[in-house]
Amino acid sequence: MLKYITLISGNNMKLFGTDGVRGEAGSFLSAELAMRVAMAAGIYFKKSACSHCTNKILVGKDTRRSGYMIENAIVSGLTAIGYDVVQIGPMPTPAIAFITENMRCDAGIMISASHNSYEDNGIKFFDGQGNKLSIEIEKQIEAICIDSEMLQDAQAVAKNIGKAKRIDDVIGRYIVQLKNSFPREMTLTGIRIVLDTANGAGYMVGPTVLEELGADVIVLHNKPDGFNINEGCGALHTKDLCESVVKYRADLGIALDGDADRLVVVDERGEVVDGDQLLGALGVYMHERGVLKGGGIVSTVMSNQGLEDYVTSKGLKLFRSDVGDKYVLEIMKKEGINFGGEQSGHVIISDYAKTGDGLVSALQVLALIIASKEKASAVLRPFSLYPQKLVNINIKSKKPLDKIKGLSERLKELDKAHIRHLIRYSGTENKLRVLLEAKDAKQMRKEMDSLVEFFQKALNA
Repeated sequence: MLKYITLISGNNMKLFGTDGVRGEAGSFLSAELAMRVAMAAGIYFKKSACSHCTNKILVGKDTRRSGYMIENAIVSGLTAIGYDVVQIGPMPTPAIAFITENMRCDAGIMISASHNSYEDNGIKFFDGQGNKLSIEIEKQIEAICIDSEMLQDAQAVAKNIGKAKRIDDVIGRYIVQLKNSFPREMTLTGIRIVLDTANGAGYMVGPTVLEELGADVIVLHNKPDGFNINEGCGALHTKDLCESVVKYRADLGIALDGDADRLVVVDERGEVVDGDQLLGALGVYMHERGVLKGGGIVSTVMSNQGLEDYVTSKGLKLFRSDVGDKYVLEIMKKEGINFGGEQSGHVIISDYAKTGDGLVSALQVLALIIASKEKASAVLRPFSLYPQKLVNINIKSKKPLDKIKGLSERLKELDKAHIRHLIRYSGTENKLRVLLEAKDAKQMRKEMDSLVEFFQKALNA
């Protein structure tokens, strides 16, 4: 355990990334660490939920083989300190957020590494209201995690040891919630949809919801085996989906990621719809229906300038957050806004979900298409994008950007050329993400090639 204590002690957070605890299962994210983190979180939730404590924590997971190991470790950790655990098996991340509040649990835990391949896994936490935890709360859990004396003192004995039970019927609660997000006056009868569930957590609930609303559904990649989650499929790999939409003459293609909190849409021509265009189309649709709150939408610093220009032309304001759906949600709450999302496909409609929900978002897209009486290719691209390019560079070390010699001068040159830039390290992988955007695509690509070469030398020497 000393390696974990060394890893997360000090001033810099090392255990929690941009979306929970994530890493290679069995290596960084071992059963031992999972149990310790669960105990630490349980100690925190017992204290924070003391006035309305139900002494229950919900645990769900996606379809990775390592989920069995991590789930059992988490259950052991929570029951060891006296918590009762409700296990619901493979379910989407947004379902965990919803059911945690619906069942009045003190907290919810989702075991997933989202869009990562099967080798990785992760632990995401939600409070009793289904909200992701703030950085401040994550720091408190980390502090408990490295305090062996506190963990030891918190362990229950005799009749105070917790119990665990597995229930299978909660999927119905989530399905009802999803169907309630779709306008009652509408039906999906006569609409053909190709759905790619990424061999992930949405493989059961996704097809069920769409079929119950009347759609003709062709399902791809819905046979998880523990290792094929996100493998050549889902939101990050849309080739099969694009080809299938054309092959089956579908009206729309929908791709989820491994934990179904992300959505990628393919139009009837078999072409992927840009995430920013999707945000713009949905946000203005909500505004025109009179259900958009706060006079604007929230996106991230990654979003295209074309999105900002479009929403501004509609009398709305675009608020930008740091990258990560929990940061989008923070600004949504601060500004009283009920719609926001990320270019990558995390879309939050807080009237129906407290985190990104691929299925809720897909149903709103379908409602927009039905209301417009147009094809997806027309209605989902309401504005043109500025040329933009994102490159992920594999690196050996995450050296502070302000310590990289010559970088500040390069960025000043980009500013002079009116090239918008965003450079940041991945919160979950050893990668540097470089985003450039400009009206002159040729110049932007030239600068990107130069920057990639510069960073490869600076960070892989």
